[in-house]
Amino acid sequence: MNAFLELLRKRRSTRQFTDEPVGADTIRTLIDATFMAPSSKNTRSTRLAVITDRELLGKLSTMRPSGAGFVKDAPMAFVVMGDQTAADLWLDNCAISATVLQLAAESEELASCWVHVHGRPHTDDPADGTAEEYVRGLLGTPADYRILCLVAVGHPAATHKPHVPRDEDREKVIYFR
Repeated sequence: MNAFLELLRKRRSTRQFTDEPVGADTIRTLIDATFMAPSSKNTRSTRLAVITDRELLGKLSTMRPSGAGFVKDAPMAFVVMGDQTAADLWLDNCAISATVLQLAAESEELASCWVHVHGRPHTDDPADGTAEEYVRGLLGTPADYRILCLVAVGHPAATHKPHVPRDEDREKVIYFR
């Protein structure tokens, strides 16, 4: 099997990390890889925030009523944002960038997990606003930057079995010949 397909098989969403920090050189490698991702019309609208501050990671872990709690124990996270003035397809560009980021993390023998922010509620009470508004308030991001997701990254605390192709996935394909 080629190296790329093996990387895809190995990458799993990981929510438990060791305490070992991610080194500065590795963070730079992940940033560089993320910005090599394709973007609509090469607009390169993706923006990143790199979070290693433990207190801020703890606050980010409360951005949603569920699904983000593990972030407080991650050694770091990237907030993946799009400059909506740079591209109308900022959301698509961010999704591609976040995927490349996760694959780059796997190639560096790190684990990651995507936490969706865009369109998600902050709490179970709609009056509390959205997860995006909460994260924007914590980070003070520019008004033109929209937040798609957060990607927690670190050294995995456990290993997972690789993905294997499923027969039912092949049934989801329509061929036009």
